Amino acid sequence: MAARTKTAKDRPSYRCTECGWTTAKWLGRCPECHAWGTVEEFGGAPAVRTTAAGRVSAAALPIGQVDSRQATARSTGVGELDRVLGGGLVPGAVVLLAGEPGVGKSTLLLDVAAKASSEDHRTLYVTAEESASQVRLRADRIRAISDHLYLAAETDLSAVLGHLDAVKPSLLVLDSVQTVASPEIDGAPGGMAQVREVTGALIRASKERGMSTLLVGHVTKEGAIAGPRLLEHLVDVVLSFEGDRHARLRLVRGVKNRYGATDEVGCFELHDEGITGLADPSGLFLTRRDEPVPGTCLTVTLEGKRPLVAEVQALTVDSQIPSPRRTTSGLETSRVSMMLAVLEQRGRISALGKRDIYSATVGGVKLSEPAADLAVALALASAASDTPLPKNLVAIGEVGLAGEVRRVTGVQRRLAEAHRLGFTHALVPTDPGKVPTGMKVIEVADMGDALRVLPRRSRAQAPQEENARR
Repeated sequence: MAARTKTAKDRPSYRCTECGWTTAKWLGRCPECHAWGTVEEFGGAPAVRTTAAGRVSAAALPIGQVDSRQATARSTGVGELDRVLGGGLVPGAVVLLAGEPGVGKSTLLLDVAAKASSEDHRTLYVTAEESASQVRLRADRIRAISDHLYLAAETDLSAVLGHLDAVKPSLLVLDSVQTVASPEIDGAPGGMAQVREVTGALIRASKERGMSTLLVGHVTKEGAIAGPRLLEHLVDVVLSFEGDRHARLRLVRGVKNRYGATDEVGCFELHDEGITGLADPSGLFLTRRDEPVPGTCLTVTLEGKRPLVAEVQALTVDSQIPSPRRTTSGLETSRVSMMLAVLEQRGRISALGKRDIYSATVGGVKLSEPAADLAVALALASAASDTPLPKNLVAIGEVGLAGEVRRVTGVQRRLAEAHRLGFTHALVPTDPGKVPTGMKVIEVADMGDALRVLPRRSRAQAPQEENARR
């Protein structure tokens, strides 16, 4: 008997559980999202179909004749969130806010839900992780009580859609999208099929009703948004809620925005009474003191378009172990190690090699951009010589392995922010452009020029004191 030939219906098909990419053969790594071990068999190979032309829903118009008033943003009542969104929430837009547990996502969105609600614009807050009474307690604590804010606790997609028909809100807040499931779809909540169905249904409801939707998303231990990558492609806006849970500062950063730019950052302060926006957050990153202290240096970092003045601190002590400690907080360990090598080789500072070194930032801010290199190097040099830097000085610049100080972006914007806060002196790379009136700017080409801001006597005594200790 001749062997039966497998048809397309009999052949298996494989699909990536992360992004939904399909293929006719198994692969160890998905070529779409580059995830390992996520390609699984899910059924017969998809049949090839063709789609005939059908009736259009609306005639195509020249782009200049399209009415753009329907996409006018409405304020959320929270200025810092409006900054990141590009002015507010657009009717029909679906926004995904993702962040680590305990960072303050639910607190922020409950505050937004209360402030955005009015007689003409109802808000529906659906919680799928907590009970309604738990959310009410939080609303009492942060004063997010409004007669036009409706609250429901549901984990069923059909029930959520039923609440939309009953309340007819202008804004829907769902906490969270990974915990809502549809009974008509197989799979556990949070899986690819469930997330795709829930998100697709809410997107259709938002577009049909002209309703804005805010979705809360979980993140993995690596910091990526949990669930299939398809979720980020479906929504209109993706926001990342960042911050150290032990610090007060919280940052909302735009990752994707179909209605505005993604280079804006919103700053918030989390406290016992809730969460509030910070129009001028630089005060959180500075230590107020009358006299300068050795081992401290100020810099100006850019978070999106926003300049923030931050303080870098360094401390060196005699090591009690053969391998000296190198501890950092808020700074990249690799860049601090590079600055130590540059100071020893190019700056001729040998007092750092056999000492314990601790470096940190103030206020929980994280400095990862190269523009903070010069401030880190000067803070380490100041700590090594036990000599404070001049008062009201900021340092801006990237330091290379050859000891050169390189230019960075936004120098004029950084200097303007430092001048606004009362700083009178600045160390910057050569050719900084127009500088603020009344501010003394010192251009440095390499670390040798930068280290001249330290008193000559102390710099000369540092190696002698180190030798004496030996």
